[in-house]
Amino acid sequence: MVSIDAETAVTHVCCIGAGYVGGPTSAVMASKCPTVQFTVVDIDARRIAAWNSNKLPVYEPGLDEIVRSQRGENLRFSTDINEGIRTADIVMIAVNTPPVQCERGLGAAADLRRVEECALQIAKAAQRNTIVVEKSTVPCRTGELIADILGKHGSPGVKFSVLSNPEFLSEGTAVRDLLHPDRVIIGGLPGSENAQSALQSIYSQWIPSERIVTMGLWSAELTKLASNALLAQRVSSINSISAVCEAVGASVSEVAHGCGLDSRIGDKFLRASIGFGGSCFHKDIASLVWLSASLGLHDVAEYWDQVLKMNDSQMLRFVQRVVQGVDGGIAGVDIAILGFAYKGGTGDTRNTPAAFVCKQLLKRGANLSIFDPKGGVGQQWC
Repeated sequence: MVSIDAETAVTHVCCIGAGYVGGPTSAVMASKCPTVQFTVVDIDARRIAAWNSNKLPVYEPGLDEIVRSQRGENLRFSTDINEGIRTADIVMIAVNTPPVQCERGLGAAADLRRVEECALQIAKAAQRNTIVVEKSTVPCRTGELIADILGKHGSPGVKFSVLSNPEFLSEGTAVRDLLHPDRVIIGGLPGSENAQSALQSIYSQWIPSERIVTMGLWSAELTKLASNALLAQRVSSINSISAVCEAVGASVSEVAHGCGLDSRIGDKFLRASIGFGGSCFHKDIASLVWLSASLGLHDVAEYWDQVLKMNDSQMLRFVQRVVQGVDGGIAGVDIAILGFAYKGGTGDTRNTPAAFVCKQLLKRGANLSIFDPKGGVGQQWC
């Protein structure tokens, strides 16, 4: 295990991946830990250049101010990945793990190639004992894969400890979520308590100790998937109720309010919508479906797959309502689309329900004018 112990101060943290997780997470950490150097590295030179410019590649309320205040102090953005690894006590892996559709069966496995590449690069570049932290959303037991790569390819005498520290950020409120998290989870294998304490020393600079939870590595990995699955399930549940409300003439807003007053249920994620989107919910549920099916838990896989089917049904039902609301159909009709990001407060258009809706309207011959104040160049449109 790593020689860093609870009394040894962490001086340098490197984050591999300058995306929606790595950039904001490192910036907020830097703002709260002035004696620690944070370096965000990425192979994408244009993305790194954007982080070093006045127009950040990620829009989040409050993020621009934090980056401006810390950049040049204890926050760097660089393409020199090996140098970032060599000088780091802790290396966080925050790269994308897109879904890979399986040829047979339900769900989609996570593509771990970039995680594996990061682990291999860390193994070859690290020159001292290093704590490696999973920030990317990964299937259960990915830590075992990372540890195996590190053990096989690391330099003689260099030891590694692998932790899972899943992110629970909601786009549009990521800075607030980082500053005031409901919980911080740090998972590790037996014997990694010192490494967990080292990472905990970063978070304890601004987060109360009772909100920092340590647990087993596999439990931490699965907690991320389970959390997103449960949240998405709430969205699909209230959307299914909205269909019943429309059929009987009830108000789904009133029904949701009445249900949310029950303290056992609560009012979070009970707002009917076109459906959930973004980079996490669909991917993570698909991963959970795949994991369940691969373990032979077919009833479990079908249960969670139904959440995805309900989401698809809600989007199609919305399109049908638009079409039915125009006498003579929508062919040749000019339609304005105000907002294209998957939700308010963000410019992220990944897996946005608006794309599905727009494609369906275009197929039916409508003319679309789309406006979004934050959806920028390089984002997915129709």
